[in-house]
Amino acid sequence: MPKGSNVPVPAPAVRVELGWTSGAGVPDADASALLLASSGKVRSDDDFVFYNQAVHSSGAVRHEGKKTDGGRVSDALVVDLARVEPAIETVVLAASTDGGTFGQVPGLFIRVVDAANGAEIARYDSEDATVETAFVLGELYRRQGAWKFRAVGQGYGSGLQGLATDYGISVDEPQQAPPPAAPAAVQSPVAPAAPVTPGAPAQAP
Repeated sequence: MPKGSNVPVPAPAVRVELGWTSGAGVPDADASALLLASSGKVRSDDDFVFYNQAVHSSGAVRHEGKKTDGGRVSDALVVDLARVEPAIETVVLAASTDGGTFGQVPGLFIRVVDAANGAEIARYDSEDATVETAFVLGELYRRQGAWKFRAVGQGYGSGLQGLATDYGISVDEPQQAPPPAAPAAVQSPVAPAAPVTPGAPAQAP
């Protein structure tokens, strides 16, 4: 499906697979999901599901991890749409690289399949990545009580941290030494003016 298009998602639960072709010099990639309220932001950091926080508190989204099949690698998320809380309107489906950019990741795609029978519902192949280190590949969203999938294809050069921050996640940045302060210009001290007593002659400087 082309970027920007959408399709209905009739299944009550889906498996979302991020896939690419492995090989020499190809960086690793990781799938993640952000559960957004109507504000377009997460409610808290708990609404971010990734390899270090693999299950959402509602149980609706679960990170399953990677599988390798020949030269193909996939990282998967399972989304139980029936369990997504009413306050959540969008589940953003993202990926980030480790040790390179998505321009170095051949055959990158995202596909949505019925979790019950494996039937493919949607697939989007990303073909225009360059220097991005994080990507929103697609999103599941509610529309008039039903779920749809949209192919997004929005890249970030600032990595997972930049993507997460954009959606309201508080990211702990590594502590860095502050840059040295620029030397201040040296000025000659100025003596305060002597007070003038009424009726008294002003003193010469």
